Amino acid sequence: MIAPSILSADFARLSEEMAAVGGPGRGADWLHVDVMDAHFVPNLTLGLPVVESLLRSTDTPLDCHLMIDAPDRWAPGYAEAGAHNVTVHAEAAEDPVALAKNLRAAGAKAGLSVKPDTPLESYTDVLKHYDTLLVMSVEPGFGGQKFIERVLEKVRAARRMVDTGHLNLLVEIDGGINSDTIEQAAEAGVDCFVAGSAVYGAEDPVRAVEGLRARALDTSAHGSA
Repeated sequence: MIAPSILSADFARLSEEMAAVGGPGRGADWLHVDVMDAHFVPNLTLGLPVVESLLRSTDTPLDCHLMIDAPDRWAPGYAEAGAHNVTVHAEAAEDPVALAKNLRAAGAKAGLSVKPDTPLESYTDVLKHYDTLLVMSVEPGFGGQKFIERVLEKVRAARRMVDTGHLNLLVEIDGGINSDTIEQAAEAGVDCFVAGSAVYGAEDPVRAVEGLRARALDTSAHGSA
């Protein structure tokens, strides 16, 4: 799965930018929406009112990544608005198990994200309540950062737990994904790849999405052969 990140899109033309990669024959499985509050991370992007507008502008499922403080309070609103997948940060959630239940009750899939230096082992039991694990391969807060290769150990650990039945979730990665790094991530066991500048910085975003998907599928096929 490929989830183009609209953080790298033209914010003055978000509806058009989403339509460029989403919809029938356009390639994107999800559209990744980074919500930042200038507290949990130093940057500030957009919030629930903008997401509500985005939901009215596309039929492509929105993958909302909340890099915010107090997600226990704010995250269910994104699920209630109609976001397909709502991801909160393990480092910010007060009661991640209860939060996962609230997100699911509001109609969304529940995602848990971990920063590059956050150990996965601390959240193994918590992840049993989640649908998605988002492994950050850059420090959250800014686009265009360099891929941190060491996080792939966490991806491999999560993949083993999924393959052995200890967890039942989708493994997603976010940060520095491009035509080179997607192969490493696919080999480690990622299911869903968030890509920003690699898609929206390309001359043909749809072709970029399909190129990324082809590289991931080719790597996965060789890895399972």
